[in-house]
Amino acid sequence: MMKQIEIKEPGSPEVLVLRDAETPEPKPFEVLIKVASAGVNRPDIVQRQGNYKPPKGASEIPGLEVSGVVVGLGSNAVGYNVGDKVCALVTGGGYAQYCCAPTAQILPIPERVLISDAACIPETYFTVWSNLFMQAKLSAGERCLIHGGASGIGTTAIQLANLFGAEVITTAGTDTKIQACYQLGAKLVIDYKTQDFLEEIQRFTEKKGVNVILDIIGGDYLDKNISCLSTGGRLVQIAFQNGMIGELNLARVMFKQLTITGSALRPASIEYKAEIRNQLLANVWPLFGDGKLNIPIYKRFPLSQASQAHACLEKGEHVGKIVLDVTSEL
Repeated sequence: MMKQIEIKEPGSPEVLVLRDAETPEPKPFEVLIKVASAGVNRPDIVQRQGNYKPPKGASEIPGLEVSGVVVGLGSNAVGYNVGDKVCALVTGGGYAQYCCAPTAQILPIPERVLISDAACIPETYFTVWSNLFMQAKLSAGERCLIHGGASGIGTTAIQLANLFGAEVITTAGTDTKIQACYQLGAKLVIDYKTQDFLEEIQRFTEKKGVNVILDIIGGDYLDKNISCLSTGGRLVQIAFQNGMIGELNLARVMFKQLTITGSALRPASIEYKAEIRNQLLANVWPLFGDGKLNIPIYKRFPLSQASQAHACLEKGEHVGKIVLDVTSEL
């Protein structure tokens, strides 16, 4: 038996309840992880509200990333042994004392990273690497705009883009968040509450624009994003906090030779996630060992306070990640 967080019914954070459940059994090509910590992410909130149904066959329990220790192996689960300390991207089930994960989506805990902090890595790093580098093909010497710089996605994207030689522009809404973004490597941070990000980018880049935009906002940002892009620019949409609908001037897309794309990581194939995993292990994991990456953590909550963790994330005051601590002795 184990403890897990269940969604009693769609609604506010209070619908998250701690209940007893059977410990899951790993399927073929999976391992069972005794969870140390679980990351709290915005898709968890959308699922709690009833607007993000898990993919077919996935756990109904929220939680898309965990860290912990391997305690069981399914058939054909190779590459990991009982006792290995790992972090994993999962399609659900993270808010629990035990969680199953495909071996293709598991990574060793990076050097210099505590097991209790490593749960903050998979969801954001898989997302940022696949969208910013694999899809948008951001390269050294280019400029990129990252909306929501103080979010978990934003703090990760700022660091990675900067370390791989891009010039980073980002948006944030408070002095604390602005300073945090500068400390992480942003060259320009725009206060979206008091400044027009299109005007500020045109001024900063001398009207040359940016090569890549990573956007979690959507809605009315679409038209301005298109205006911000230089010829051959790429817009990658990964969320839509301001809504799914925006106006688009197709003539500018055509004549500026723009690419507009997007992705949803959760329903993606295991094979695609395995490719992201392999690229992270080769290109990003050494940066943790070199001390070049850090994991900003805003606040930690015990598993039993998942509702408070969701309320904290919804307030939007955080810089970096919010964590559920599940098993303290690991």
